[in-house]
Amino acid sequence: MSANTMNVSEEIARKLELMRDALHETGAAGIRLRGTDWFAWATAGGSNTVLLAAETGVAEVLVTDEAAWILTDEIEAQRLKDEQVPADAGYQCHVSPWAQSRDREAFVRETTSNGKVLSDRPTQAEAALPRSLLHHRRIMLPGELERYRQVGRLASEAMTEVLTQAQPTWTEYQLAGAGAEALWARGLHPALTLAAGDQRLPLYRHPLPSGETIGRQAMLVFCARGSGLIVSLTRFVCFGGFTAEDKQLHRTIAEIEAVALKHSQVEAPLNEVYNALATAYEQQGYPHAIQEHHQGGTAGYGAREIVATPETSDRLAANMILAWNPSIPGAKIEDTFVLNADHSLENLSFDTHFPHVEIEGWLRPVPLER
Repeated sequence: MSANTMNVSEEIARKLELMRDALHETGAAGIRLRGTDWFAWATAGGSNTVLLAAETGVAEVLVTDEAAWILTDEIEAQRLKDEQVPADAGYQCHVSPWAQSRDREAFVRETTSNGKVLSDRPTQAEAALPRSLLHHRRIMLPGELERYRQVGRLASEAMTEVLTQAQPTWTEYQLAGAGAEALWARGLHPALTLAAGDQRLPLYRHPLPSGETIGRQAMLVFCARGSGLIVSLTRFVCFGGFTAEDKQLHRTIAEIEAVALKHSQVEAPLNEVYNALATAYEQQGYPHAIQEHHQGGTAGYGAREIVATPETSDRLAANMILAWNPSIPGAKIEDTFVLNADHSLENLSFDTHFPHVEIEGWLRPVPLER
């Protein structure tokens, strides 16, 4: 057995321990995890995804005090055993006929003795997961951080590759499609690809790609998923005519982001970071910008685990993932960081080959001029 398999097995054992702690805390008989996010968490990066856009997958996790299972059907079982869940990971596989979903429900009732069941996507007969387990999911273990670094490196390389090849005659569809292709080529799911050219860039914060031609400049946004972990990043390309006004917009948004990065400290409440951002926008002459787009927050197995608002008092902790994305019309900045125990931030999605400048001690991207 390789060292990597041993690490995965140890990680899964820790997560089974956390789930059983949740059972004891709540008096429940079992936990069912249906979501693609929770399945990846519980299996140390395994995937139950077939339909990319679905929140739930073709298998789920069931954990009781005595045992743990992967519940799936006969279509998926062998592939999951071969490719997604290590044989020594602590999970048994329960396979039901694909046309008889009642068999799985009967197995769960029997296994839990009709007791209380917790779930990430609870039905009427189930209860939600406790906050304690949600908190543990948001704190990365060493193996998760190593996988995150790999996903971030691949996603940022894909971004650099696409914007280096992009042409002003491309449509936004072509730009987003090239981005998705570059991610797939690296084994990453393009969970989100946004693209905006010169005309739509100042108009929309979430520009779903259109048939408009890019023109003078473009923005490309990725949420790239690998091993269940999501890396978010935003970059710009400009095809000549990059004006002093353009440069100032990007400098301004980087200075606003620097305020969020500076306030991203262990034990800092998220609403404190939000309020600091609100002040920074106002000082830069954009008092309403914070209302025009969410500012990001913590990340992990979701593109955002907790979005920062004036009411989110959740506190940051060491080994949490952060992805801030402040924006003003025509400019946006975004990367994915891990918050270390010493309060430092490690950028997981930064490619040093992409143009960048130093802002308040952090290397931050600037538009690629072509």
